Amino acid sequence: MDVLFYAICLMAGVGFAIRGALAGHFLARHDSGLDSRGHAEAGFDHAELPGISPFSPTFMACFAAAFGAMGLILSRISATTHPWISVPLAAFSGFVIAAIISWIFETTFRKPRTSSEGHAPDLVGQTASVVTPIPQNGVGEIAYVQAGTRHAAPARSEKGLPIGPGQTVRITRIVGTQFFVDALQ
Repeated sequence: MDVLFYAICLMAGVGFAIRGALAGHFLARHDSGLDSRGHAEAGFDHAELPGISPFSPTFMACFAAAFGAMGLILSRISATTHPWISVPLAAFSGFVIAAIISWIFETTFRKPRTSSEGHAPDLVGQTASVVTPIPQNGVGEIAYVQAGTRHAAPARSEKGLPIGPGQTVRITRIVGTQFFVDALQ
């Protein structure tokens, strides 16, 4: 009976891990904001970034597989055949193995904590060039350089006045994705 229980745990853990890997690879939309593994990790580490959590799907799949595998091994050793001995040892071993595997996955597949992508608050006060004319009380387009990369964004005149193409402007504020600018004379 114990052997069957451990075998089921092992197969369920391996099956869940394979299903998660396939679903994450084939079904995850790369522009959806989900992480690259196709699921959102539960739990946070001390840096308030997704971290190792016993509630994450990766950890649970690893735990179930490791618990089942260790249970099968321990049930074959004469000193640990009794369930009162093999279950706690298998649970402890499963937790340790799942933590190690989750840590390896986390450090291997972690998204970089730094980015060349700029932050909107850093743009306020920066100069830009009008690409598409900004009509009176309307929306045009500006181009600016941040972190060595040229970007374009929709823009409105802060005072509602028209601004022609090629004029230099200063970014005064950003609301959502829309930039507000003042013309420089």
